[in-house]
Amino acid sequence: ASGSVSNKFGWPGQDLKGVQGLYHLQDLENMEENTKGISNAVIVGGGLIGVEMAEMLRSRNIGVTFLVRDKNFWDSVLPLEEAKMINRHIQEHHVDLRLETELKEIKGDSTGRVSSIVTNTGEEIPCQFVGLTAGVSPNIDFLKNSDIETDRGILINNLFETNVSNVYAIGDCAQFRVPLVGRKPIEQVWYTGRMQGEVLAKTICGEPSTYSPGNWFNSAKFFDIEYQTYGIVNSKLNENEQTFYWEHSNGKISFRIVYEKNNENIIGFNVFGLRLRHEVCNEWLTEKRSVDYIIEHLPKANFDPEFYKKYEPEIIAQFNKQLGKNLKLKSRKGLLATFFK
Repeated sequence: ASGSVSNKFGWPGQDLKGVQGLYHLQDLENMEENTKGISNAVIVGGGLIGVEMAEMLRSRNIGVTFLVRDKNFWDSVLPLEEAKMINRHIQEHHVDLRLETELKEIKGDSTGRVSSIVTNTGEEIPCQFVGLTAGVSPNIDFLKNSDIETDRGILINNLFETNVSNVYAIGDCAQFRVPLVGRKPIEQVWYTGRMQGEVLAKTICGEPSTYSPGNWFNSAKFFDIEYQTYGIVNSKLNENEQTFYWEHSNGKISFRIVYEKNNENIIGFNVFGLRLRHEVCNEWLTEKRSVDYIIEHLPKANFDPEFYKKYEPEIIAQFNKQLGKNLKLKSRKGLLATFFK
C-alpha cells in the first residue's frame, strides 16, 4: 500500500525550492514552510487537490493564479453546466483562473527558489510558490528490479494478489488486471482504499474474500460548494443516456440525474450545494429505479439539516415542464406512513 506520487512532466525548474505537490502529511508540512511570508502562488492542474490547495492559500490571503489546460475546470469529469458553475465559484473566491493555459517553465532566483513561471502563451507570472496538482501516479518505482508485475500500478486480481505468492497490493498503487464493470483499473479514492483494507484483512486471516465495492460514489468540496456523485455521470452523455439538469438561480446549487433512454432506469446523480443520503441513492441505483420514481421520492433522499431550504418542489416543477409530465412529490408524511405500514 505504497500510495501515489504527484505527477511531474519534466518541466524546467520543477525541482526548485517552493515547487511541490500535495499528497501526504510531509507535503503539507513542506507547504507550511514553503508559503511562509509569500505573496503570490501558482497552481498547475485542474483537479480536486488543486482546489483544496487554492482554498488553503486564499485562507492566508496569498494571491493565487490557477492554470487549467482544459476549456473548463475539471471538464474531463464534470458535465459542462457543473464545470462552468465551478469556474464561476473559483473566480468569486478571488482566484485568477486561467483556462486553456499550460505551464511551460518554472524560473528560479539566485538562491534556488522559484521566482516566476512561464505559460505556453509566453506570459511570465511572478510567484514564490508553485503547486503541482496535475494528478498522481502509483508509487511503484521501488519495484523496478523485483519480480512483481507492474503496469501503471502493481497488477492484482480481485483478491488483491500479485503474481508473487503472499504479496498483495491495495489502494492507490494497485491496478486490477480485469477491472470491475463500470470501475477504473486504478481507483485513487479514500473510501475504496478503506474498503480494500477491510477485504484484504479477511483473506490474510484465512477467509478469502473478493472485492465488491458496489455502486461508485465520491464527495468533495469546491471551496464552500459541497459535491456528491453516485453511480455513473460522465462529462459527456453516451449514446444510450439521457439527462435532466436543474440549477438554482443563484448558480451555486444543482441537481443532475442520468438515466437510460430506452427504459428510463437511473444510472447516476450529480449534486452540488445540497446533500443526498448515500444509502438511499445507493439503494435506488441497485434497484434500477426509474427517473420518475426518483423525482417523486426526492424528499426521502434529502440529508440537509432541518431548517435548510428544500429544493424538491423547484426540481420537480422544472422536470415536469421540461419533459411534459405531471409528477407530484411524495411528502415526507406520506413516505413515513408507507414505511411504518
